[in-house]
Amino acid sequence: MSFSLEGEEFPVDASTPQADPPAASLSPLALAIIGLGLVLSLFLTLGAASQLLNAAFGLWFSEIVVFLGVAWVLLRAARYEPVSYTGIRPQGVAPAAFGFALGVANFFALVVPIQYAAQSLAPEWLRAMFDGSRIFEGQSPVELALLLAGVSIAAPVCEEFFFRGLVQKGLLASSLSRAGAVGVTAVVFSAFHLDPVGFLARVELGVLFGVLRLYTGSLWPGILAHSANNVVSSALFLIARQFDTGAAADERPPLQGVLLLMGLGLMAMWGLILLAGKHPSLWGTRQEPPAGTAVDRSLFRWILPWGLGATVALGLLALVDMPGIRLNLLDMRQPLPRLQKDAPDAFHAERAHLMQLRAGVRRGRVPLRAYEEERARQALQHRSDAP
Repeated sequence: MSFSLEGEEFPVDASTPQADPPAASLSPLALAIIGLGLVLSLFLTLGAASQLLNAAFGLWFSEIVVFLGVAWVLLRAARYEPVSYTGIRPQGVAPAAFGFALGVANFFALVVPIQYAAQSLAPEWLRAMFDGSRIFEGQSPVELALLLAGVSIAAPVCEEFFFRGLVQKGLLASSLSRAGAVGVTAVVFSAFHLDPVGFLARVELGVLFGVLRLYTGSLWPGILAHSANNVVSSALFLIARQFDTGAAADERPPLQGVLLLMGLGLMAMWGLILLAGKHPSLWGTRQEPPAGTAVDRSLFRWILPWGLGATVALGLLALVDMPGIRLNLLDMRQPLPRLQKDAPDAFHAERAHLMQLRAGVRRGRVPLRAYEEERARQALQHRSDAP
């Protein structure tokens, strides 16, 4: 037996015992469609609300409860065993390490030039509106650590479980070709990030993760490639911000530097692919795992632990960080534009003072009213100064 992507075949060991097809209540395609509808609605409501209350908490909450939780409950309710169905069972260190290295090389080879071109073509107002780096602003050291862990661990694991483990597998069971299923999943994956400037770069990433899932029979190479991309991009942003505060998001690197990184990345990718050709163990078992059956229980019993966990998590957030929640809600009511690098020094000094007040409120040393009045004053000033 074998499976292929655009004609290239990968052997499957026919001697490996295959489990009987589960007595599932829903087909893989139906699971993918239902999952997309549920996750989209919950992501735009519950996920968005949790991230507005606290960005670090909301990131973890959205990934675990929305992406992982919905997929897990759907598979269990349809009498599939989630670990074997999605291919998240580990296959060894070598395929995972190969995925991580490929993710780093791909970041410089393709993501950097694609994103550079997108930012060069996009108008300034669009770049400012969808500037994802703002999530790191105004965060405490603990929140910053949680955010970095979230984009490095939670997002790769949970998003790959949903998009490649549930959605792509469902599309593979449709009339689409293998390449079509990978491509459509990549487009949907990118669209969920709600970032038109980074859309094409994330489509390319989705294709890479989907191909790794298809070629290796496991989610882990794609998870590690996803993690590598997020780790490198976050690290570069934080380093740039450390050396030149305020310029990291507004200025782009020189074209010569982008082309140099692209060349080095392409050479690294080519070398990794050649290495995998000489050492097939880097691809893992290269076979699709059987979809085992799960215990038959009611839908309510599968939803209950996830619902209780989400409720407890939200309650703990309110108990631990009510000042932070109030500050975030206040920031929503009184939005402030991001200061440009060439803004007057007085504006930068006022903004720094505002951030000090905010930190004081979080620690209980400054009354919320003082921060509210100062933020309202600065918001009014910027509105009056606007052309």
